[in-house]
Amino acid sequence: MTGKMPVLLSEAIGRLPWVVTRRRSLVKTGTRTSPGADSLDFGENPKRVIIHEVGLRDGLQNEAAVLSPEIRTGLIERLVDAGLPAIQIGSFVNPRLVPQMAGTDLVWTSLRKREGVRYGVLVLSERGLNQALDAGIPHLDVYVSASETHSRRNSNMSVDEALSAALAMVDRAVSAGADVTAGVMCAFGCFYEGHVPVGKVIRIVDDFRGRGISAIALADTTGMGTPESVRTLIRMLGNMATPESVELHLHDTRGLGMVNLLAALEMGVRRFDSSVAGLGGCPFIPGAAGNISTERTVEELSALGYPTGVDVEKVRAIGRDLEKLLGRSPAEPRP
Repeated sequence: MTGKMPVLLSEAIGRLPWVVTRRRSLVKTGTRTSPGADSLDFGENPKRVIIHEVGLRDGLQNEAAVLSPEIRTGLIERLVDAGLPAIQIGSFVNPRLVPQMAGTDLVWTSLRKREGVRYGVLVLSERGLNQALDAGIPHLDVYVSASETHSRRNSNMSVDEALSAALAMVDRAVSAGADVTAGVMCAFGCFYEGHVPVGKVIRIVDDFRGRGISAIALADTTGMGTPESVRTLIRMLGNMATPESVELHLHDTRGLGMVNLLAALEMGVRRFDSSVAGLGGCPFIPGAAGNISTERTVEELSALGYPTGVDVEKVRAIGRDLEKLLGRSPAEPRP
């Protein structure tokens, strides 16, 4: 942890947001609120942080090695045993293009589901949505990029085209009874375009809200975010979403992942994506660091008095085993 990190929380004490006592996340819709499906329980502690593990999707899809559905299932069950309350188990994409995600349906059917754990998948297309709904997966993540260049490279669609498709998927998923998190990629900037106007991100969020979603996710997809840009965007969300319904997906491309997380904590955010062993990252920047690591995230939060319910030593052991399976060197020093 750098010497600056505690400073980011200097104003947080006494400015902590609302104590969450409801079991439903709310995304505000003007003067009304729209409850999502039953979701994560923050309990009575306003400092409780929910960690959403994405390493078995965002992490593995960037690796050359392909792990079988059986191995991935075992890793997920170990992560659940370590106390992770939310896990993205994979995605439904073309297995020829992303062989690392082949067999996500087998992972889902093989898992020994534990009550209270949020198992979900990323869906990026109508076909993927059909597969997820047919499999009966209860939690779905749907994303749109705020960057025109990234959107065309990622989906071969403009932002407006991709947003139209995503809104249709959200409507179908919610109608089918799924719990949906709607996200914005490149929310804090783009490697290709640089600055992404905050107003553009807010417009996408505004289109998503009011459709029965349970959370809004803001993704620093190419690692361009800074503490100030994080604070600015969350502040601009204003009355559009409650703090407990905002989730941040941060990358450590420029070494700012944890500092950005602490800036978001200061603003009241209590849901964060992280990846075991820091796997994943931006494929557009060779050699760039990946997602913020689950191990370090839990350790830093614990040191600052933010409980997560996650056993960091168990996560470290999983990370070491996963790195061996992938033929990687350890991503960070291990005590």
